[in-house]
Amino acid sequence: MARSDQMKALLRAHASNDNDHFYAVAMQMAADEAHKGHVRLAAELRDLIDGAKSRPPAVMGKPIPLAQPKGELSELLTVQYPHEHFNQMVLSEKVAAKLQRVLREQRHGPQLKAHGLSPRRKLLLVGPPGTGKTMTAAVLAGELRLPLFTVRFDSLITKFMGESSGKLRLVFDSIQTTRGVYFFDEFDSLGLQRGSQHDVAEMRRTLNMFLQLLEQDSSDSLVVAATNHGKDLDTALFRRFDDIIRYDSPDEQQIEMLLRNKLALYAPEGLDFAQLAKYGHGESHADIVRACQDSVKDAVMEGHEKISFANALQHIQERAVSKSL
Repeated sequence: MARSDQMKALLRAHASNDNDHFYAVAMQMAADEAHKGHVRLAAELRDLIDGAKSRPPAVMGKPIPLAQPKGELSELLTVQYPHEHFNQMVLSEKVAAKLQRVLREQRHGPQLKAHGLSPRRKLLLVGPPGTGKTMTAAVLAGELRLPLFTVRFDSLITKFMGESSGKLRLVFDSIQTTRGVYFFDEFDSLGLQRGSQHDVAEMRRTLNMFLQLLEQDSSDSLVVAATNHGKDLDTALFRRFDDIIRYDSPDEQQIEMLLRNKLALYAPEGLDFAQLAKYGHGESHADIVRACQDSVKDAVMEGHEKISFANALQHIQERAVSKSL
């Protein structure tokens, strides 16, 4: 029979999708059986291993849909299965590196836990609107093949004493029992500095409960909070998160990448993306993407196969003007 260390190594390799290690351990087990004189069993094991290696990697199917949150929880959470992936985002090197590290640690979670370590899973995203914070939550869920649960603050925060804290506890119960990415958008509505002019007793109680529940949470879910107003957050929040990721408006190089990504199928040969990107300086990722979409819409409606520089520029400039009104 296989030794206990081999069985554990086999399970760890399977859990982390490390096929090479899995096959190496399996071959070691086959060799041990041959050494014990179990020649037939050893041969069968080798045949099974060779057969598994010769097959193409299985394509993972879609995740099995979870039941929609029921009862009171259905008023607090919305759920979806995103298909976004990391290569769809245009980010600064610093932000990209932090997100890649989160994904890498999550994918090696069993290995880390076997050594008494925990993967990053509590993230605070800070930055102006339209810079990719919501997209980040969707990408984390898409890359890890997890459901994305968005917390509805309009239902969470009430004026009645203790009710908001009770609802928040329900959300954290779900975080514990159903693995997913739990997204607290516009987190500043909850995490305002205690003692600020906007501070009210019920929100302060809810914030205290959130800090307590977040600190106690040791689930396998990811908790992602996002805010446009990092300077207004209570300072006690920052140390409760594993990582603080700060987003900024894209620079010209990132704008050019966005333009190339979104207009690739519709750009005429020789379109000067670098020149076009200069006019997008100061705009958010979301504004650039919408300008590209508007330019493509115009081309489709006018029966053109390609967009024009002038039309794309017009939509970028319109976005800038609309923000200044």
